[in-house]
Amino acid sequence: MNTREIKVQKQGWIPKKERMWVIIAMIIAASFMLWEIKGLLQLSLTTLHSRQFEHTFKGLGSNARMALFFVLAYYVLLRVIKLPILKGHGKVKKWLSTLLRFARKWHTPVAIIAIAFIILHTVAVFMHGFKFDLNNISGMLSLLVLLPVPISGLFRYHRKDRKWHLRSGVAFAILFLIHSIL
Repeated sequence: MNTREIKVQKQGWIPKKERMWVIIAMIIAASFMLWEIKGLLQLSLTTLHSRQFEHTFKGLGSNARMALFFVLAYYVLLRVIKLPILKGHGKVKKWLSTLLRFARKWHTPVAIIAIAFIILHTVAVFMHGFKFDLNNISGMLSLLVLLPVPISGLFRYHRKDRKWHLRSGVAFAILFLIHSIL
């Protein structure tokens, strides 16, 4: 075992510099989910099947969409900064690298909060009434593809994911965009 592998083993699952923000995001996500689920469980059946409630779960999905666009921005910026067209543009690359550092720092905490919104959106849709249409089926498929993304993200910290985090994330992004458009 070399010194890098020993250092990774001592480090824990989440690097020290990100650990505080990840824990804060988990606390915020768990608190928000408990608060919202408590509120959803107190609604009457007539409210659950009304047009007003439809706006509620669509609002949760919209909040998840905004958070996920921020999460996906990290990968977009990573690709853009490597474009050969930017080779002679030092100021643009410097500005993009600043944006990339910001997106990288907040990628995981925002993703945790986005997953909380997705779970709440899914719970609210099932409470409203799940119909087998293209919109709901694409949503369920994207949810199933989302499941391995956070798990492979943990392995990503140790570089043991063999690009599964990226692959499952891209598959989720495609299915998510299909679901969003429908």
